[in-house]
Amino acid sequence: MIDAKGVEVALGERTVLSDVDIEVRKGEVFGLVGPNGSGKTTLLRTLYRTAPLQAGAIEVAGLPLRTTGRRRLAQVLAATTQETENRASLTVREVVEQGRVPHLGLLQPMRDEDRDIVAKALAATSLEAEANRDVRTLSGGERQRVAIARALAQRPRILVLDEPTNHLDLRHQFGILDLLRSLANDGLAILLTLHDLRQAVEYCDRVAVLNGGRIAAAGAPADVLDEHLLAEVFGVRGTLRHTDGRPTLDLHGIA
Repeated sequence: MIDAKGVEVALGERTVLSDVDIEVRKGEVFGLVGPNGSGKTTLLRTLYRTAPLQAGAIEVAGLPLRTTGRRRLAQVLAATTQETENRASLTVREVVEQGRVPHLGLLQPMRDEDRDIVAKALAATSLEAEANRDVRTLSGGERQRVAIARALAQRPRILVLDEPTNHLDLRHQFGILDLLRSLANDGLAILLTLHDLRQAVEYCDRVAVLNGGRIAAAGAPADVLDEHLLAEVFGVRGTLRHTDGRPTLDLHGIA
């Protein structure tokens, strides 16, 4: 679904990403992890074209990123950013309906099929009861679910999320991650950034570790996040263990 090779991105005079390769498959949750400033958000911004690609090539659902129009790109890739607050006086349903814009002609009204898709997006994110609420009255976790519902209304094949658990309490963090895991099981390709390495181990099929704008390691979390890498890249001590066949990461402090 995402095939990126040799990606290089510079912001001003500073090179932020160098020679980055990632591949995200259908039906998997792929996590980007790394220290602050390692380039995680910039890589996502490159995918939805708010950061310029200096070198390399990216294909999204088989489409070349450089030459694909924004409307066509929005039909296959949907993104949510860390900024989920909407200051406009809109209902939850109206925000989610915005996800249908890439599929409608100029000034074309919503069709019955669009309303059905919106209803399914609201149901998938457990927002039916909140559909008529003003988004400004929602909690952080609810706004995050609205952002995901809007992305789902685009009917994308790829979902890209920047820190979807940021600023959420533990209950809402697990709720969002459970939802993303379910969406991947239904066939979506999901690429997200995470700060919490324990969540990356428990929820991601594969991860890529960014450090200084380069890929330090990539693969299954239990294979990648070993004691040596945790100490060298993140500066922490940690050990992986398996409980009932599932990997768990225990962090013990500064390395």
